[in-house]
Amino acid sequence: MSEVGSVITNPNIARDGAAVGDHHPAHDGELGEQNFVRFTACRRRGVRPHTAAPPPALAAAALRRGRVALAVARSCANLRAVAAARQLLFLAGLLACNTSGETTTGFTTPGTTTPGVTTPPDDTGGSSSSAGSSSTSSSSSGAEESSVGGSSSGGMIWDMGQPDFGGSPVGCKGKIDFLFVISSSGTMFDQQKLLLAAYPDFMAAIEAEFPDFDRHILVTDGDDFYQMKDCSLCADPDDCDPASMEKSCGIPLDTCDKKLGAGVVFPIGVNASNRRCDLADGHRYITNADPDPLAAFECIAQVGTGGDGELSAEAMLAALQPDLNGPGRCNEGFLRDDALLVVTIIRDTGDVFSQGEPEDWLDGLYWSKGDNEDAVFVLVITTDADIYPSLCFPNEPPHALGRLRTFVDLVEHGYIGSICAESYGPFFAEAVAQIGPLCDGLIPQ
Repeated sequence: MSEVGSVITNPNIARDGAAVGDHHPAHDGELGEQNFVRFTACRRRGVRPHTAAPPPALAAAALRRGRVALAVARSCANLRAVAAARQLLFLAGLLACNTSGETTTGFTTPGTTTPGVTTPPDDTGGSSSSAGSSSTSSSSSGAEESSVGGSSSGGMIWDMGQPDFGGSPVGCKGKIDFLFVISSSGTMFDQQKLLLAAYPDFMAAIEAEFPDFDRHILVTDGDDFYQMKDCSLCADPDDCDPASMEKSCGIPLDTCDKKLGAGVVFPIGVNASNRRCDLADGHRYITNADPDPLAAFECIAQVGTGGDGELSAEAMLAALQPDLNGPGRCNEGFLRDDALLVVTIIRDTGDVFSQGEPEDWLDGLYWSKGDNEDAVFVLVITTDADIYPSLCFPNEPPHALGRLRTFVDLVEHGYIGSICAESYGPFFAEAVAQIGPLCDGLIPQ
């Protein structure tokens, strides 16, 4: 891990390798496992990786599953399992190569014309760079011989090129969809204050980066119920009836106020805004149409400390599902195909209650963006009790690895910071530096 200010982060943004001193199992090697297997498999078949269309969803899912298997095998120091995982990754690479959709054996027939084979020039070389990556690696294709099934291809080189996932990058053009999942558990008061303190500078830095900044900002809290419990907490009598004996305090509610993953527009409970936040155009998220976006965020982000807030990962996935983003749905219009998605999860404990496992969360997150790993940026601020040294529990041995940390380790572009940091400003400042390149390299789905 590396330390930015007082925030412990995992800058695994670099596709081509982890940070110094931080072995990132999902991106091991000079080109990273995904690029490695696609280049290697395609080289052995004598074809280019996809250049006209994105790889099939099956290939993308297989690559992710293979990376997870490889990470687990390495952690157990099981060489046989490592070999099996690499074989799975290689087979996934073959799927990514098959541009025509025909059934192939993985071998080429001597004497036939092979796509992607070029006559070697006097000098060849190539470089590989990843959008949103904090490091760049270069590789030379050279004029080496490649043999398949015992036959040699001497005199030719494989035209590997740069992997292309369908079309040329057009960038997000300032369109960014921000999803904040903020825990409302009883111990989150100070952490919510730190988030609100860091947020203005975070947004200001992004606005400076993108003159045409087009924001969608949605907050959800990880609760799947709605209950005021104490009507005296109502901040505005126009919103509710403090004298009401009903559990809703006389608040006119709709289905979305009680739905997991729906944008929060009426935070309730102890230390919450306890009033309805009137956002522009009736949306449950902030847009450029809101006259004071900072005040609007302060209203919706104060989710309070009277809830459970236990289902962070589950709420993240629910907020991005079609049944919440379609016409007439709670989050209608929030998730845009041509926007970069930035997810921020903040909670002071690990997520042990969300359904599924971290790799399932990863699949669901990428699926919401057409399996485009470069269209998603994940920020997590949580306990660092599972690493050493720890800001939350200094001089204590680390606890078992948390599921949120495992999740971030699997994400292609993700940072994780300590919930116990004195300020979250440095953490968000690091994030801004990565959002620009990711946005520039975005290929809309």
